[in-house]
Amino acid sequence: MEIKILGTGCPKCKTLEKITREVVEQNNIDATITKVEDIMDIMKYNILSTPALVVNEKVEIKGRVPSADEIKQVLSKYQG
Repeated sequence: MEIKILGTGCPKCKTLEKITREVVEQNNIDATITKVEDIMDIMKYNILSTPALVVNEKVEIKGRVPSADEIKQVLSKYQG
């Protein structure tokens, strides 16, 4: 599973990255987490507000910081 956190480095973006890493660790999820901070790369995902959570190139959450439970639910859809 490939997870990307889209955000230019604002506090919300850092929080989303932190929570996502915690969820992945706590649930033994096999995933690669990448932080995308380049605005040109972020724009390729056609989102207008950050932070955003992208899983396997699909934008799942954008413009807000979700709860750990919500992130866990999103990631569970991608586990085989």
